[in-house]
Amino acid sequence: MGRSCFPKCKLAKLMGWLQIILGGLVILVSILSLTKFYSAGFFLRNEDICQHFYTVKDVYGDFDAKALSDRVGEVLNSLEALQAKLESKVQELEKNKGTLDKKLLEEEIVRPLHSANVALRQIRLPKIEEKNNTLKEDPLINFFITEEIRKYITPKENRVGNFNVYGTDKVYNTIGHACVLYKKELEEYMDYDIGSYCDDDWNLAQKLMLNGCDPVPRRRCLTRASKVYQKPYPINESLWRLPDHRNVRWGNYQCRNFECLSSKNPKRGYSKCTGCFEMEKEKLKWVSNSSLAVDFLIRDVLAIKPGEIRIGLDYGIGTGTFAARMREQNVTIVSTAINLGAPFNEMIALRGLIPLYVTLNQRLPFFDNTMDLIHTTGFMDGWIDLLLLDYILYDWDRILRPGGLLWIDNFFCNKKDLDDYMYMFLQLRYKKHKWAISPKSKDEVYLSALLEKPPRAI
Repeated sequence: MGRSCFPKCKLAKLMGWLQIILGGLVILVSILSLTKFYSAGFFLRNEDICQHFYTVKDVYGDFDAKALSDRVGEVLNSLEALQAKLESKVQELEKNKGTLDKKLLEEEIVRPLHSANVALRQIRLPKIEEKNNTLKEDPLINFFITEEIRKYITPKENRVGNFNVYGTDKVYNTIGHACVLYKKELEEYMDYDIGSYCDDDWNLAQKLMLNGCDPVPRRRCLTRASKVYQKPYPINESLWRLPDHRNVRWGNYQCRNFECLSSKNPKRGYSKCTGCFEMEKEKLKWVSNSSLAVDFLIRDVLAIKPGEIRIGLDYGIGTGTFAARMREQNVTIVSTAINLGAPFNEMIALRGLIPLYVTLNQRLPFFDNTMDLIHTTGFMDGWIDLLLLDYILYDWDRILRPGGLLWIDNFFCNKKDLDDYMYMFLQLRYKKHKWAISPKSKDEVYLSALLEKPPRAI
């Protein structure tokens, strides 16, 4: 009896140890699995978990981005052809006084087709991080659920791949979320003694603005001014005379006076608006005849709406010459300005004009339907992302009054991109007063247009 029990007891003991080992393995696997779920954000959104556990290849399978792009191109071409036919039919019916309801055709067919065409042009495919084959996305985009917010705050990369006028490869639209990405710079900007003088750090604030951390916080310190500040020239002199260089803090520029900013100086520190600090050259703009069809004159533009253009916005980069010329016509113009390598804001103010310190990212601080004119030149060109341009155009449309004029002045881009940009400028169905295209180089063209906002009565 004793001997026959020994093998059974040994087997039971072995099974017991095996159960303990297997149980330990189950517990270990469970702990590891829970850890992985926790690090993936299991209690957040399902799409986050999916991205953590699967690579892009796993999620998208044999996704063929090129085939999709080609297909979208085919659909765009079909939509354009159909829209052209429908618009032609509308014109034919109007001319021949046809019985078909023109309003129904316009609102129920043509406009939806047009909107679909624009939407297709703005389709964005996920970008792949080649190193680990995962989706590449800037922080905080997935913090928001509403798709329009996500589209708005997604950085808009330059179309041509180069740095834009800001010196960046993308533009961040501003709702304040980007401040998280610039924690160090923001903390440096807000590190000061209350009631004392601020550091001469306007360029740090501008860096935050350009990268989407805007509006920057208010500060409780005193702004520095030039130690030798002189009173400005009287208004009858200041419009067409270089200001006194002592009225500018030059510490963060390559130049130390306005004469240094001449276009003849290759090391002046900025690249846009060649000659815009040379008053003799500036005096010729928008008033002298030119052989280029894209160079519209102020007198011709104002003649389209006699007496109606009173206030407006010059959305570009420069020293306020457009506003100065319009002031001579009793029109008040606010000029947007960023100090990109030169004191553009100071120059505009010292000429007796109004600088508006805003970036391309920002919603304009004007109320709806208030501007008679919006003019833009030398700032936006073929680098700009189409979706970013879409937001800008709708913001312009918001502040432009019914019957107001949008003046696109010497916009340039690659020939291959011209159709896309023309489509964006025409999508709001403004009335054409002037429209001209001229060659800039072998592969680039200029586009100028004068468009009128429709009434859109409710």
